[in-house]
Amino acid sequence: MNVVITGSNRGIGKVLVEQFAKTGYNIWACARKQDFQFEQYLNELSIQNGVRITPIYFDLSSEDEIKEGIKQIFSAKEPIDVLINNAGVAYGGLMTMTSIDKIRDVYEVNVFAQVQIMQLVARKMMRQKSGCIINMCSVGGIETNPGYLAYGSSKAALIWITKSVSKELGKYNIRVNGIAPGLIDTEMGHYKSEEELNKVMERMSINRMGKPEEIAKAALYLASKDAAFMTGHILVLDGGRV
Repeated sequence: MNVVITGSNRGIGKVLVEQFAKTGYNIWACARKQDFQFEQYLNELSIQNGVRITPIYFDLSSEDEIKEGIKQIFSAKEPIDVLINNAGVAYGGLMTMTSIDKIRDVYEVNVFAQVQIMQLVARKMMRQKSGCIINMCSVGGIETNPGYLAYGSSKAALIWITKSVSKELGKYNIRVNGIAPGLIDTEMGHYKSEEELNKVMERMSINRMGKPEEIAKAALYLASKDAAFMTGHILVLDGGRV
């Protein structure tokens, strides 16, 4: 089995690579910039688990780089069983203080790049008559809070896109689902202030931050045959927040 994972060099993405490697998947590990330490880590992980892990580099804000990166993946002439659109950017700012250029930048990565990657990979999956796409959404796209216009609306758009694309691709035996994490103990999960983090945790039924391993294992389930009847679904993992 083969999986493409974006944003694979840190946070949830890095743990996704670890968990899918342990399960026996060959991986195209996509990141923005080439990094020797990252490649060394992937090589060690590959040897430990007896799988092939290939680093692929492209910037999600560049259509041309995305095309070139996916072209490199296609050059292996192997099936793509799973695509995980994990990479994204976080941004906080009140509506009146958020420039249109900043909103455009967030949408470029969190919406347009996700769609472009799906368009390219889905064509291959359609020829295969099989595939699974998992989009990393967010509870920020479900609940509304002041200060998250750009980020929240971009993730809300990705949730809608996930559901819409699932209806288009179902006839090709391609499932499309999303995961909507809440507070996760990663670098991105700590971009809120301590006061904001505490306010959110006070609302949660499970009063702690989630672990990236919990998100990765949910992705493994969505990619598995056990989830063969699930598509167009957004799996919320937020400790009982929304």
